[in-house]
Amino acid sequence: MTRMLILGLESSCDETAAALVTGDRQVLAHRLAGQEAAHRPYGGVVPEIAARAHVEVLQPLVEAALSDAGKTLADVDAIAATAGPGLIGGVLVGLVTGKALAHAAGKPLIAVNHLEGHALSPRLADPDLDFPYLLLLVSGGHCQLLLVEGVARYRRLATTIDDAAGEAFDKTAKILGLGFPGGPAVERAAAEGDARAVPLPRPLRGSPEPHFSFAGLKAAVARMAPDHAAADVAASFQQAVVDCLIDRTRRALHKADGATALVVAGGVAANGAVRAALQALAAEHGLRFVAPPGWLCTDNAAMIAWAGAERFAAGLTDPLDTAARARWPLDPDAEKVRGAGVKA
Repeated sequence: MTRMLILGLESSCDETAAALVTGDRQVLAHRLAGQEAAHRPYGGVVPEIAARAHVEVLQPLVEAALSDAGKTLADVDAIAATAGPGLIGGVLVGLVTGKALAHAAGKPLIAVNHLEGHALSPRLADPDLDFPYLLLLVSGGHCQLLLVEGVARYRRLATTIDDAAGEAFDKTAKILGLGFPGGPAVERAAAEGDARAVPLPRPLRGSPEPHFSFAGLKAAVARMAPDHAAADVAASFQQAVVDCLIDRTRRALHKADGATALVVAGGVAANGAVRAALQALAAEHGLRFVAPPGWLCTDNAAMIAWAGAERFAAGLTDPLDTAARARWPLDPDAEKVRGAGVKA
C-alpha cells in the first residue's frame, strides 16, 4: 500500500472536506470548511443550508488539497467519497463530485460508508492496531459497539434503541443555552461544574444486553435544568453519559472474542472525560486503548481517504452508478433491536 495515493471527499453533514492520504499513512493534505456560523442561529444543522454550502466549496477544496500536496488528479490512484449514511443532500454532493472526478480522470471510485471511515480511522493514526478490535463508535447520529474483524467485516454487538450520545450532547447544549456545536460547549461548561450536583438517570445501566439509550437522559436534563446552574447540569450530564458508555462497553467486552484492543471513534471520542474513562476500562481488562487524535474523530476527509485505501488494497471498488444512501448499517445482518429506530 505504500505507494498508493487516495483522494478522499467528505460531505455527509456540515463539514466539507478533501484530503490526500497515502497507503503508508501520510496525510499529504487535508482541507476542511465548516459551517458553524451558518447553522448557529438555528441551534443545529439545517440540511438544505448544508447541501448548498457543500456545492459552493467542495471543488475549491479539492483543488487546494491537490495544490498543498503538489499533486494532480493524474497522480491519484483512486477517489474515495462518502456515499452515506448522512444528510442525503450533502452525501449526494460529495458522491456526485467523486464520480465526476473519477470519470474525468479514468480513476476507480470507492464509495465509502461514513461509519467505516470512523471505524478504520484509528488504524490511520496507529499503525500497530491490528484486527480484531472492539470499537465504540460514538457520534452525533450513531452509538454502537462493533467487533471490527477486518475491512468490510463488522459484527455489531450493540446499538442505541433511541438517541445517540452525540445527539444528547447537542440537545443538552441547546437546553442550557451553551451554543453550537453542542459537544465541545458542554465539555467546556462541565469543567466548571459539579458532576454530583444533579441527580440524573443512567438508562439501561446493568441490563444484560449492551445496548444504549439516551432519550430519557435528555428528558431528565430538560426537567432539571431550570433548578440548577448550567455548569452543574453539564457536568452531571457528561458524567451520566460516561457512566452509561463504560457500563455498556464493559458488558460488550464479554462478547468481543479475540479483541486485542478497545478503540473509540466518532465525534464524541474527542471528549476528554470519555477518553479517560475508556482508557481506564481498557487497562482493567488488559487491552490496548486506541483513540485517534481529536481532529480525526470529527467528520473529516482523511478518514474517508484512508478507508478508501484499505478498501482499494482489498480489491474493493464501486461502479459509477452507485447510489447515495441516507441509511447504511455497517452490519446489515445484525439482529434488529426491539424499540430501536431506523438508524440502528
